[in-house]
Amino acid sequence: MGNDAQVEITTNSNDRVSERTNELYVTNRTITILDYKGLLWSYSLRKICLTALWLPLGALIFCYVTASTFQADDIHETHCRVYNVVPSISAITGISPQKYIWRICIAYHLGPRLLIGSLYYNYHKERTSYITEEKMRNLATKLGEACYWLNLIELFALTGVTYISNRENYFLHEKIFIIFMIATLLHMLCRARVGCIGSDSVEPVRTNKIVWILFFVAIAATLGLIFFFLRHRLLCRPLAFTWFSVCEYILATANMAFHAVVVRDLPVHELQVIYPTHHKTK
Repeated sequence: MGNDAQVEITTNSNDRVSERTNELYVTNRTITILDYKGLLWSYSLRKICLTALWLPLGALIFCYVTASTFQADDIHETHCRVYNVVPSISAITGISPQKYIWRICIAYHLGPRLLIGSLYYNYHKERTSYITEEKMRNLATKLGEACYWLNLIELFALTGVTYISNRENYFLHEKIFIIFMIATLLHMLCRARVGCIGSDSVEPVRTNKIVWILFFVAIAATLGLIFFFLRHRLLCRPLAFTWFSVCEYILATANMAFHAVVVRDLPVHELQVIYPTHHKTK
């Protein structure tokens, strides 16, 4: 019995010593506070822009192939009920389930497009600051601002024609599409014009020639689109709507290429999240 009591007392003493040791360890322990300083995230601007391009392009190809394969009767039906071969973009993206794929891709496409618009605004602003002639500098500043706002109008119009299909509200869809075309052409024109202003004091924008080519392609496609739409709508000519659709696809492709040229103007730039060296303190 005596030995058992001695063992119990020894065990209790050891437990108390262990508890005190743990308490001292907790009291003296240093807690590391993370400041999250430095570079936290980095991603290539080129990859972001190419992703923004491939989202609508890939969705458009998917909608065209699947709609032509499985729903040909629905997408080839026209106002005049004449022979048609190529469906319009509104037709292939206005039916189910293609419209959901198209809307999802456009939704994810809008974020990078807003980023690209802001980048180009600062890009043109920086370039304009090197123009020595005041008159040309003021003109370039106004054109750079016009590019920014036209890009926003174009994006809002693209959102409108995407989420308001011609089957749901043809009148509103048509008017928003007209706004989209006008904003697209004016945006291309302002972008091409601002890129060559002050070329005697600062180098022209790298992609300026490409933008001019895309602008004239878009103008030709728009004129063809209007011509064939009137032939279809007023005269009900066979295949008129097919040629209208072809012009529409050319216009859409030129627009996508126009927004993708940023990868040549800013080829090695990156989007980064970093801890600022100077920040406001409360």
